[in-house]
Amino acid sequence: MAAKRDLPKIISVDDHVVEPPHVWQTWLPQKWRERGPRVERGTWGDFRLKPGAVYDQEQVEGGTPGDYWVYDGKIIYVQKRFVAIPLDATPGGDVSKFDRTVMDMVAMTYDEMRPGCYDPKERKKDLELAWVDGSLPFPTFPRFCGQTFMEGDDKELGLACIQAYNDWMVEEWCGDSDGVNIPLILLPMWDAELSQQEALRNAKRGVRAACFSEIPTHLGLPSIHTGWWDPLFATCNDTGITLCMHIGSSSKMPIASPDAPPGVAGVLQFNNSMASLADWLYSGVLVRYPKLKLAYSEGQIGWIPYALERADAIWEHHDAWIHAKERIPEPPSSYYWGRIFGCFTSDQHGLDNLEAVGVDNVCFETDYPHTDTTWPDTYAFIQKFCDNLTDEQAYKVLRGNAIKMLELDRV
Repeated sequence: MAAKRDLPKIISVDDHVVEPPHVWQTWLPQKWRERGPRVERGTWGDFRLKPGAVYDQEQVEGGTPGDYWVYDGKIIYVQKRFVAIPLDATPGGDVSKFDRTVMDMVAMTYDEMRPGCYDPKERKKDLELAWVDGSLPFPTFPRFCGQTFMEGDDKELGLACIQAYNDWMVEEWCGDSDGVNIPLILLPMWDAELSQQEALRNAKRGVRAACFSEIPTHLGLPSIHTGWWDPLFATCNDTGITLCMHIGSSSKMPIASPDAPPGVAGVLQFNNSMASLADWLYSGVLVRYPKLKLAYSEGQIGWIPYALERADAIWEHHDAWIHAKERIPEPPSSYYWGRIFGCFTSDQHGLDNLEAVGVDNVCFETDYPHTDTTWPDTYAFIQKFCDNLTDEQAYKVLRGNAIKMLELDRV
């Protein structure tokens, strides 16, 4: 075992922002605000998570108070204790007594929520406790690649909401954090050319990360094989924007038996990432756009070496009938190294096989403020898993690869 030593500050490539209530009522143009997202308060019964990443949720008299988002006249999302750290998880404000057992699928209000969930200055303070000085935040109410606005009836309103979110993200959430928060934008996924334009608009102000779906066809969108997305891919290739694909960004989580208990879905969360990686490696897109970068957020990393091995074996042994070499001149794994990033919260097996996973292809996540988070004990956590890493490896996993992926002006 290596001796305990000082470790570099973390740049976490997957955290989550709980959007504050004012976002769209402040950043949307006035003509859209009446129909745009706003927060109201009600009382709620029990929740049940259904396929498609939606909830059974019903307001009941005398239920649990909870703040909820209304969009274009429809109730969309209720704040929940397992998505945002409740104040009573740190009794008396003592973070050393952090108790994740109170983070349950139960309604909550902003008043009951740790301010670091929704306030950029308080987020910075919380991240400092976890040895983090850089954080890429995925959305909550819009969902992981903006499905809320894609599923809305009025796409002109949806586009305005995405642009307002991105303006808030860049100018307020990141602008008020002294550089700790790193911008991650949404795209109007229902239109590839509008997505390309929004990516370019934000690239010009320094944004280098955009949400994308791990499997667009699950959202009723064209696949990456069709050429439909090429305007967006070309812009990301040319501007350095990484396409960040969070588990659940296809609104369809992998399951086994339909009646399997919730833990089964938790075990299988990486499955969509693995399917997506195969899709990309065989698509030819990475050949046509040689600087395009991808990230699998919260997908973990231990599965990656076998996926690469199998992809190359299929390419080599089955070309007589799959004809992959016509569009992929090199083994599929060739397009992985240094361009596709596996992002993990806790994966000892992956770290034990770091050379096979790719020491230049791995980024760490704190997943604040979800139940998977290592906050506030992240420094102790990384000390353990870095015991078997060299200083160079620890730097790359905790910080250096994120700097490369996001093209940050940092060391």
